[in-house]
Amino acid sequence: MFSLKYRYTRHGSIPKPGEVSLAHHGILFLDEFPEFSRDALEALRQPLEDREVTISRARASVTFPAGFQLIAAMNPSPSGEWMDASHPAQRRYLAKLSGPLLDRIDLVVNVQKLTADELTRAADGESTKDVRTRVLKARATMQTRQGTANAHLVGKALRQHAKLELGPENFMRAAAKQLNLSGRGFDRVLRVARTIADLAGVETILETHIAEAVSYRQRDW
Repeated sequence: MFSLKYRYTRHGSIPKPGEVSLAHHGILFLDEFPEFSRDALEALRQPLEDREVTISRARASVTFPAGFQLIAAMNPSPSGEWMDASHPAQRRYLAKLSGPLLDRIDLVVNVQKLTADELTRAADGESTKDVRTRVLKARATMQTRQGTANAHLVGKALRQHAKLELGPENFMRAAAKQLNLSGRGFDRVLRVARTIADLAGVETILETHIAEAVSYRQRDW
């Protein structure tokens, strides 16, 4: 089992960059997410929050960069089929994913099983070229507005560049109360809503943008 945070040299005393640092400025894809050990998954919390990993040992403290984009995939249960949430195997499977870890993940998308009819025909979708054009335009908007990506906005800067008008603000307050969002979760919804608005080419964040962002915080399990 590889280490997400760090590796050791042959002599085991000096830590070397692990998978999260090797994925710096890139993507870390973890398939079968709950099959990783609980300790390995919990080790993701610090880099997802701080974009770096600090390893402290008796001789020294070493900090590695870890500004990666996490993409994880998982089955709905160990068997691959939907199971009752009260089933012991299901509880053990999902217990690997702690609340604090999930709180650091912006988008959770449930993909429904395709029917036989859906598998036999290819649906018309948006071309990669069109998506790329829209994403590059949104990123250019972010750079012009605040000089960085929305994902890096925190505190006062987030409130400034993702300012809500009265209607959307009230909607956001109600959603936060209903979902019992943490402060971290609240900010992540706000950043995602800002990004959704940018992708739509809209400067003002609307209730529809917040509603979509909130939908990614809900988890069927």
